[in-house]
Amino acid sequence: MGNVEKDLQKRLRLGAVERAILSTASVAGLLAIAVVAPNLLKLLKFVPSNKTAFAYRTQSALKRLADKGLIVFIEKDGKKFARLTTAGEDAIRLEEKIVSMKTHRPKKWDGKWRMVIFDIPEQRRKVRGRLREIMQEVGFVRLQDSVWIFPYDSEDLVTLLKAELRLGSDVIYAIMDSFLDERSIRTHFKLPLKTD
Repeated sequence: MGNVEKDLQKRLRLGAVERAILSTASVAGLLAIAVVAPNLLKLLKFVPSNKTAFAYRTQSALKRLADKGLIVFIEKDGKKFARLTTAGEDAIRLEEKIVSMKTHRPKKWDGKWRMVIFDIPEQRRKVRGRLREIMQEVGFVRLQDSVWIFPYDSEDLVTLLKAELRLGSDVIYAIMDSFLDERSIRTHFKLPLKTD
């Protein structure tokens, strides 16, 4: 694996602690390192049994985020702060879009299918796998290995994914009215069946 791929892999996966840190930094602007752990407890909605282990886990997460280029550390008035980078802001936008698409569906379907078609080279198979993983997490259905379908607007998600995963023209987003044998997909999404 080349250096570019290794760098990408560092940025791809965010754990719960890392997501909480990024979310807190996103809202606060500058995040004082000394107050990270108490804020994370609220965001993660749990109280760790071992506070020392949790503090270590938090510091490790901060280091991973810095290594991925999602935050930078700055000093101000003798205190250490974490600040989101542009890449960190992009990662937060992507995470928020994924959560939004999983939890908020339109009440009425507009009758259009959104299709994502991709052709990602074998040497980038981990990126291809990550793309599939996110689409499955959101709720897309796989029609073929590189053809996925969803009934709701997902253009913003695809645009964010293309930027985050550096996919460019390897991914095509299309909107269509119908396709053969769509009955099972309509059933899967609990959409009204056509009455022919």
